[in-house]
Amino acid sequence: MTEKRRNIVLRFGIVYTLICLSFVLVLYRIVKIQFVERDQWMALAAKNVKTNITVKPNRGNIYACDGRLMASSIPTYYVYMDLRVPALHDDEGSLFKENIDSLSIYLSSFFRDKTPTDYKLLLKKAYQTGVGEFQLSEKRISYAQLKQLKTLPLFRLGRNKSGLITKEYFRRVRPFGSLAQRTIGDIFADETKGGKNGIELSFNSNLKGTSGISTRQKVANNYMENIQVEPVDGMDVTTTIDIDLQDIAEKALIDGVKQFDAAVGYAILMEVHSGEVKAIVNMQKNSDGSYSENRNGAVSDMTEPGSTFKVASVMAALDEGKVKMSDTIDTYNGEFKFGNRTMTDHNANHGGFHRISLAQAIYGSSNIGVSRAIVKAYGRNPGEFVNKLYAMKLNEPLKLEIPGVAKPFIRHPNDKSHEWSVTTLPWMSVGYETQVPPIYTLTFYNAIANDGKMIRPFFVKSITKNGLIVKEFSTEVINPAICKPTTLSEIRSALLGVVEDKMGTGKPVFSKYVRIAGKSGTAQMWAKGGNTGKHQVAFCGFFPYEKPTYSCIVVMREPGIGHASGGHMSGLVFKNIAERVMALNSNRKPSHVETDTVKTKEILPLLPEAKIGYYKAIQTVTADLNLPLRTNNSTDWVKTLANNNQIEVQSITVSNRTVPNLTGMGAKDAVFILENMGLNVQVMGRGKVYSQNMKPGTVARKGTSVMINLQ
Repeated sequence: MTEKRRNIVLRFGIVYTLICLSFVLVLYRIVKIQFVERDQWMALAAKNVKTNITVKPNRGNIYACDGRLMASSIPTYYVYMDLRVPALHDDEGSLFKENIDSLSIYLSSFFRDKTPTDYKLLLKKAYQTGVGEFQLSEKRISYAQLKQLKTLPLFRLGRNKSGLITKEYFRRVRPFGSLAQRTIGDIFADETKGGKNGIELSFNSNLKGTSGISTRQKVANNYMENIQVEPVDGMDVTTTIDIDLQDIAEKALIDGVKQFDAAVGYAILMEVHSGEVKAIVNMQKNSDGSYSENRNGAVSDMTEPGSTFKVASVMAALDEGKVKMSDTIDTYNGEFKFGNRTMTDHNANHGGFHRISLAQAIYGSSNIGVSRAIVKAYGRNPGEFVNKLYAMKLNEPLKLEIPGVAKPFIRHPNDKSHEWSVTTLPWMSVGYETQVPPIYTLTFYNAIANDGKMIRPFFVKSITKNGLIVKEFSTEVINPAICKPTTLSEIRSALLGVVEDKMGTGKPVFSKYVRIAGKSGTAQMWAKGGNTGKHQVAFCGFFPYEKPTYSCIVVMREPGIGHASGGHMSGLVFKNIAERVMALNSNRKPSHVETDTVKTKEILPLLPEAKIGYYKAIQTVTADLNLPLRTNNSTDWVKTLANNNQIEVQSITVSNRTVPNLTGMGAKDAVFILENMGLNVQVMGRGKVYSQNMKPGTVARKGTSVMINLQ
């Protein structure tokens, strides 16, 4: 018993002694670390802790008026490889050597920028020299691509074994490509600089958000981040732009500038009663002949507006009772001298207009007719004329939401900094010696459509945060009445006459689908050296005339094909926009169309018109629609006629050697035929073929270019 007790005491003593020694040892280490090694450990800790790391917020999105996304930021990644990780060097680098060949093959296939051999040589060199951040490719990849990359040989083993490193960057993308590109704007490559132009720049403070702050500390071979200040994501901006209308305007303008080989083209579509800009297009010709949006000239170009300004001049005199639309003016043979300068009308080479009414001077865009009326009314006091223009707010800054907006320049005779001569008033009255950006001209014409109320165009509807409206933009009135109601009625009638009167310069704008009113403008372009010989053509107006819904302006500068004409060139684009917009907004159904009848009251079936084209395609469609078709045709290409309650077909000749007459044919069939002949085909417009630049019967030579115009 005593021996047993002695053994217990001994074992307890040994344990107690060990505990005491451990305690002393721990105490010793604490003292040593705290007082002897303190600086060493503090320095090591500092190396593994990074403070005040900026946490970038997410940039806000930009939306169309219906909520469709127009600009957003998405994460992209640069990928690197740390070839110093221990796993790649264990067992004499067996892991690296086993995977280098397959990895090189997959990387070459994935990035498509180097051969497998090139990748293998670069990876081996980086491995031997111990590169810590070997960049696998200069390309950024998406998140989906990154997930795919992580399934490649070696990389699928994880970061610690493969050394795969990623660095995240955000890239601004526009899902609808170039639509409204210059108005939406861009951001700098260095995203910290924010917006570069357009709405991205104007609303940069709202879109960019507020950065946060975090600290990063290395714990157990991994970095852990602790957010000290949470980042605040940017707000979202909803624009007034309508994607569908923007697409219509852009397609019509590009077709127009290509058809007439113009250096520049602008188009703006605005909602009459709200002032919301639904579409804006700015096209400039590049050195290679293509077109792109390089600057927002529709709001910034300081150009002489030309004849579109005549309406403002006549409105001023008409509103003050100085002229009447029925007043007649002698324009002689199309030439008239004011001071030492001779003014001409566009038809001077055909003998001029001679004596016409003021209304006809608007219809036919007579420079002499308008200028003589204005000089007679204001010649003794030109300041009164300019004051009336100012009272109409034609020189009022619009303060738009996009940068670079210019202010109109309408000179005043009392302004001594600009020379005023005897020729200034007559030339100003027809749109020269003034500078008015296109959007200001549109604002004026929109007021005519809007019962005289001038409103500010705007591009942004609201700013939102997490779906809640922070700020909302609405219609802002600039001038409640630009003129008297009687004046407005006469001006609107005159603008309709421009399109529908036999003298009208806007006759090409006439549409059987929508009634359009507006004014053409063809202005010579001047420089310091004098007349450049180049022109600016424009058409500005509104539709439909009975109940104006949209106003629009189309401007083209320096057309290289055809005789410069605002009504024919810009007017054609305007017409295409108007018809397509009304078709898009149409709610008519087949049931709304009355059935045609003959005198005997016999009800005829409503047979649709079919384009000239491929017979089997017509046969398929008529069968699906259960339409009566005479089927005794034996050729591939036919035209159709609706006769005797059925659709008849007539054969047309299509040869592989000569160009056929394609008029009335759909684009798909026309292109198919021409390309089968080896011709290079260019298509302008939409609809069916109404003209071709290669005459029917011309021998087809492979490689020759042929253009077909659709309408």
